[in-house]
Parts: sequence; C-alpha cells; structure tokens
Amino acid sequence: MKIGQIGIPVKEINRAIHFYKDLLGLSLLFNTSNMAFFDCDGTRIMLTLPEREEFAHPSSVIYFQVDDIRDSYDDLTERGIPFIDEPHSVSKIGNTETWMVFFKDSEDNTHALTSGIEKV
Repeated sequence: MKIGQIGIPVKEINRAIHFYKDLLGLSLLFNTSNMAFFDCDGTRIMLTLPEREEFAHPSSVIYFQVDDIRDSYDDLTERGIPFIDEPHSVSKIGNTETWMVFFKDSEDNTHALTSGIEKV
C-alpha cells in the first residue's frame, strides 16, 4: 500500500496555490476553480475548498523530508514562510538525530520540515 494523495482544506485557492507553488516550491500539476494538485516527490498534494462545512477544518500535519533542515529553513524563511519555531532535535536513534521545525501555510494549517542528521 502507498499513499497516493493527501488532501489539504484551504480557505482561498489562489492564495494557497501561491504559497505551495511559489513559497514552498512544489510543482503545480494542474488546478481548477476550487482545487489544485501538486507533486511532492511522487505523492500528490490536493488543495481543495471544502465541499461541506464538515470538511472545513485544519489538515493533518505534513512532515516534509529535506536533506539539510538548516539550509531549507533559511531558504523558506527568506521566501516569507512563517515558522513557529527554529530547527531543533526531537530524538536520537543510534548516531542519527531527527530534527524538525514547524511552520504555518497561508491557510493556517501547521506543517513541518524534518531531517535526519548523522552525528559522529
């Protein structure tokens, strides 16, 4: 089994497209008047205006895996992405530390960058 698509409810589709395409740097596959589809390394991200009130809630946290969390944090900060905190270690397994940093998208959904850092 593989995740094929993740849906993210948005409040304003054009503002959300700008955030995910221009600030976060995801590839826009196509969009309609109420949806937009992006590629995230083989997983499709669907931004959608909720069809009904019961779907109008924040999305689950999506953890974007990056090679270098500090470089990604600096780059996305310069692009205007509002981070909630700074990159920090959340766990250590063997010689690898897992680092994370959380941010808000234009629709007030919380997401994160994550990276494994080898310690020698």
